[in-house]
Amino acid sequence: MKPWPLNELHGLKEKGLLRKLITTTPLGKVIVEVDGRACLDFSSNDYLGLSQHPKIKKAAIRAIDEYGVGSRASRLMTGNIRLYTDLEDAVSKLKGTEAAIVFGSGYLCNLSIISTLTGPGDLVLLDRLCHASIVDGALLSKARIIRFAHNDLSSLKEILEQKRTSYKNVLICMETVYSMDGDIGPVSEVLHLARQHAAMLLADEAHAVGVFGKKGEGIISQGDEQKPDVIIGTFGKALGGYGAFCATTKAFRDYLVNKARGLIYSTALPPASLAANLKALELLPSLENERKRLLLWAKDLRNLLVKELGLRTGGDSQIVPLILKSVQEVLELEAFLKKRGIIARAIRPPTVPKDSPRIRFSLSSAMDEKDIESLKEALKDFFSGRKKS
Repeated sequence: MKPWPLNELHGLKEKGLLRKLITTTPLGKVIVEVDGRACLDFSSNDYLGLSQHPKIKKAAIRAIDEYGVGSRASRLMTGNIRLYTDLEDAVSKLKGTEAAIVFGSGYLCNLSIISTLTGPGDLVLLDRLCHASIVDGALLSKARIIRFAHNDLSSLKEILEQKRTSYKNVLICMETVYSMDGDIGPVSEVLHLARQHAAMLLADEAHAVGVFGKKGEGIISQGDEQKPDVIIGTFGKALGGYGAFCATTKAFRDYLVNKARGLIYSTALPPASLAANLKALELLPSLENERKRLLLWAKDLRNLLVKELGLRTGGDSQIVPLILKSVQEVLELEAFLKKRGIIARAIRPPTVPKDSPRIRFSLSSAMDEKDIESLKEALKDFFSGRKKS
């Protein structure tokens, strides 16, 4: 008998669910080399093309010259260099909060914060489509977990009315732009429910920061008088760098410094990453035209999918999911697009529900109309003569 991991891998392969790494080489802002061929990248989260911005690259190089390659220690030892303070000040200013704290990654950030703020005897309420990092943070906390229907305020309200008094602390978790559906969460309405029921709210802005807001601050505006207790964001998507942040109150920040194991026991970010992130934040306010162009192209692509091709999509952001009926069709489309010089990865269960495998098109303002037209023509060719899904 084969060892159990091999048996499970064989089962995933039979179902078309086996994941494989592909090796890519960036050749420009939106071009990657895959298997010796240059392809348009429609799977990257580099929504503003900042990973290749010359000013950001120069900032990273200067930081290496000044500080070296690595941070050498955790932040609570000697890894908390001046760039951390500058970056956290810039984040709190961008988000309009008292304070901010930077973590090594978005996954680590959610895992650490949720498991720090809640524990046994508490309740964590998750939107059903929350990211895996949020789910895993809730699981690690050992609090009671209840999922409410996606973006459904009545579902959340009913749970709060029935369950709130049975638990000491309640944390509601949501995203402002959902990573696989591209739709926007009702932050203000959820915050209102949280305040009514003495619950905390964590809002993840990973896919909103840089793309939305007058200055790229995200869905949650700088000027909002009432804000979620915890606002999460990442540097590794629209900002083109690496790492993540939590924008919050000074008290919460101090608590996390003392209690968040993912911060206490992790090596600090490399100086180059910190400097790149800081420069990206400096550039954000000047990228209004890029944000407008990005969302306009996404709207145009949705119109093609729905009105012309009769397909299923959704969302209101730079993320455009094409939801199909079968894993097989998703894999066939992925292969077809690759032959046309387009990389758009298939998203399959368990990342998405069993009945909604998809191609998730991530657009970038660094693309031009020719790039978008190449994708649209390829989609028209693939679905011409096929039974619409």
